[in-house]
Amino acid sequence: MTSSIPAVDTRTADESTLQAVLLDMDGTLVDTEGFWWDVEVAVFAELGHTLLDEYREVVVGGPMTRSAAYLIQATGARIALAELSVLLNARFAETIGGGVPLMPGARRLLTELAAHRVPTALVSASHRQIIDRVLATLGSENFTLTVAGDELERTKPHPDPYLLAAARLGVDPARCAVIEDTATGVAAAEAAGCRVVAVPSLAPIPAAAGRSVVGSLEEVDLAYLRSLITAMH
Repeated sequence: MTSSIPAVDTRTADESTLQAVLLDMDGTLVDTEGFWWDVEVAVFAELGHTLLDEYREVVVGGPMTRSAAYLIQATGARIALAELSVLLNARFAETIGGGVPLMPGARRLLTELAAHRVPTALVSASHRQIIDRVLATLGSENFTLTVAGDELERTKPHPDPYLLAAARLGVDPARCAVIEDTATGVAAAEAAGCRVVAVPSLAPIPAAAGRSVVGSLEEVDLAYLRSLITAMH
């Protein structure tokens, strides 16, 4: 299937100019990957099944449909995918009702990007209801737009979410810096043609051409992100 994201005229800018910063949410800006796993473990326990630790690396960073389908298949749980997705999202929304912890360096980076009026997009595989809850902590004013996993036919690891974000911002994906924490997210961003900064959360991500790997967001600032685009030319 080819992408249905329309091409747009991008902003006139020097080829070495950073045009936008696109950021993943879970595990990148907010420390929620553990919450997701705890919810999955609890829900499957109620269904009479124990989730093995080895499942965690498979489901991290993926869209709800893929993660839930995998866990149903792995455990043999007698529950429909749609029903399980609704149950997991509702339970997670309850869990984060009081707010979520930010990853180290996240608040400082978002504040810096906003202060310099850098166009930003929150690009997540999580559903809209979850993103809107988390925005209460992150601050919706810190993002030019947000893209949710249930608003696209194909989400990560397909490039569609990042292509859509760039199109809506009117920027060239190749002039965008993406910050991600999982291999699934990195694959999506690189397929869209973006420069990627990987901040591995639960599983290691190797360095590669066009990809930078850092230990935390505390190592990332606007000057660093601009240098990634400049280095391409």
